[in-house]
Amino acid sequence: MPVELHCYRCGASLAKLSLPLSRRDECPQCRAELHVCRMCVNYDKRWRRACREDDAEEVKDKEKANFCDYFKPSPNAYDPAEREAADAARAALDALFKK
Repeated sequence: MPVELHCYRCGASLAKLSLPLSRRDECPQCRAELHVCRMCVNYDKRWRRACREDDAEEVKDKEKANFCDYFKPSPNAYDPAEREAADAARAALDALFKK
């Protein structure tokens, strides 16, 4: 049984997309690019360059589509707690600047 993928940014289901994800694939809900480090099983902030694959080229922007040959989409890329923290920080900034 295939594991369902979700967008790393918004958590939307990516079940309608065909695998492997292409460099141009985007989330149908938030339009985030999907062939990105943040969506990969090798992405890990605790590692040097945030990648567990030593042979991979360094990618500066982890949320920008890239050509990495080691890319494999992670079913665990979406982290609701990280999203909540980002939303809370954004709300605090909006309140600070009375947006």
